[in-house]
Amino acid sequence: MSRRALSLWVFVLASTVAAAHSRRATATSLDAPAANGAAPEALASLDRRMADLDAEELSDKQELARVSGQLALQHSRVLVHGREFYKLTRAGLLALGGGFGALVSHAMHVERARRLVVADVEDEARLRGHAVNLVADLERTARDRLALARQRTATDAAHLALQDEQRRQAAFDKAFQTSTGANGDYVAVYGGNGMAPDLPGAGFAASRGHLLFPVLGRTEVRAAHREGTDGPGLEIRSAPGAVVRAVFTGRVAFADRYGAYGRIAILDHGDHYYTVSGNLNEIDVKIGQDVGVGDRIGTVGDEGQGPMLYFEVRHGSQAVAPAAWLGLSSFSR
Repeated sequence: MSRRALSLWVFVLASTVAAAHSRRATATSLDAPAANGAAPEALASLDRRMADLDAEELSDKQELARVSGQLALQHSRVLVHGREFYKLTRAGLLALGGGFGALVSHAMHVERARRLVVADVEDEARLRGHAVNLVADLERTARDRLALARQRTATDAAHLALQDEQRRQAAFDKAFQTSTGANGDYVAVYGGNGMAPDLPGAGFAASRGHLLFPVLGRTEVRAAHREGTDGPGLEIRSAPGAVVRAVFTGRVAFADRYGAYGRIAILDHGDHYYTVSGNLNEIDVKIGQDVGVGDRIGTVGDEGQGPMLYFEVRHGSQAVAPAAWLGLSSFSR
């Protein structure tokens, strides 16, 4: 038997035993953390699991380095003992010249050498199987790490979205609590549209029926009470991009996207009166900005039901029927 043949025989035997060990190995899978908990707890749980994966990966890499060193040494032993076994088997029946005793002794040496080779090959196969399992564990850890990273990204996004929604909700609610009055922080200029009754200091309430119409150009108006909005309101259908104007002097209390209103601007007109302009394509004002009657606050948008402005009038947080405030006695429904 040549050295090349011996090495091939050792490799095949080792690979066969390693394959048997590998088939017996079982893989573990990552259990996704429950998504029902609060975002901070979910993020903390994901971070702990990531730290556990880091520790597992480090341990597996250290063990793989140790096993690789042992495997190199064991393979050397297999080759040494394999050569000895090869030499003894190559001697064949030469031991017959020494008589029966020499033949028995030679056979014992051959058997001992064979057992050493088999034991060495099995040990090498065991080490190879262990190394295969460690590599599989490292691959699983890499997959789990990727899954955790994706899950953390999604949880982060959900947490940020929740915070943003809470911020919008707080800003929306606050918008109807800052009007001038007992706790007001500014004085509105009343009668800015020049259409209010000729009364000194006439305010928003005195301008009922004389408010400036909010949209420039031809429009179609109908009463509406959208699901998800407070209403009652008006849907003022017009050309997309038509200019939306302030119907009365005031200050911007809210300017952002909010729920079913879409992009929305809320103007505080003093004495706890507000107008709500929703379904905007663009918002051209900022919170805290003072606006005069007729000033541009945005443009008409389309949220999937055709281009229109959704318009409300409120006293405090209570929506009131807006048609009469604009001087509309009847309109399509």
